[in-house]
Amino acid sequence: SYGNSLLDWLEQYTVPAEKAFSDHRHAEQVAARFLQAILQRGTTTAMVYGTVHPQSVDTFFQAARDRNLRMICGKALMDRNAPDYLQDTAQQGIRDTQTLIERWHGKARLAVAVTPRFAPTSTPLQLQLAGDLLKAWPDVYMQTHLSETRQEVAWVKTLYPDAHHYLDVYDRAGLIGPRSMLGHCIYLEDAEWALLHARHARIAHCPSSNFFLGSGLFDAQRARQEQVCFALGSDVGAGTSLSMLDTAGDAYLTSALRGQPLHPEEMFYLLTLGGAHALHLADHIGNFAAGKEADFIEIGIPPDPLLEANLERSGCPLARLFHLAITKQGARAVTAVYIKGVKQ
Repeated sequence: SYGNSLLDWLEQYTVPAEKAFSDHRHAEQVAARFLQAILQRGTTTAMVYGTVHPQSVDTFFQAARDRNLRMICGKALMDRNAPDYLQDTAQQGIRDTQTLIERWHGKARLAVAVTPRFAPTSTPLQLQLAGDLLKAWPDVYMQTHLSETRQEVAWVKTLYPDAHHYLDVYDRAGLIGPRSMLGHCIYLEDAEWALLHARHARIAHCPSSNFFLGSGLFDAQRARQEQVCFALGSDVGAGTSLSMLDTAGDAYLTSALRGQPLHPEEMFYLLTLGGAHALHLADHIGNFAAGKEADFIEIGIPPDPLLEANLERSGCPLARLFHLAITKQGARAVTAVYIKGVKQ
């Protein structure tokens, strides 16, 4: 939906949409529709945000288990700066998350992520309790957002005036480590880059969302220089496509606008083994090595005479994949999806 900026867009569209997930039936319908949509577009594993309602995660995991999918999800933690109908409390949010961990984490192919939405919607107490929960469950993930817009960064400084920088808010609470995935990370200070490297944290680069909301351009070259692992995400609601091929095309455009275009090999590494590595799942998925789980897709050429002619001139398969990504043909190019070797 049309929105002037991230914070306005959240208030006008996202928050009201999330209210509907208080209805268990609605959550079930959306979980099924969402998983069908990403599978059709070639995504077999994802790290996903639930809403503040625990049933949004329960229904997502139930749907993922029924499809034998490897998925990560968590209940959003929000105990301030949100409408009353979308707030939990510091203690209740953690209790709900612990229940989800006990119920789902490590079951079938599922994993739970402790999920503070972002620093402005959690009190210091909620963040601290979330960090305590991670200490108790060291193989659980953590996901949140970091430095998506300048307006957001300025807001965090007013809410947490004692913090050295935005990332320090999370780090003081014990939330930053190798299993932490931080969305966006566009406006980072030098000290934040250094801390991300020291903690071995991960970044989810969401280029189409950043384009749509006018947030800014992620610096992939800086991430490489600082040896900070990053992968690609759609960001779902603010992203303009659930296809990761399309997302790779937008990542290329982001890097090209910075004068540092991604090489096609890196683009497709980020979508496959790179994404698995970022999620500590490279022992299970990400390539065709013997012994790994057979989650994979088939890519074909969509029926389009102009596209077919261009692809004939593209030459090698990597060049053809690049052409499909940059021309936003990803959703049309997936011809089959296999989960543990079974065609869906």
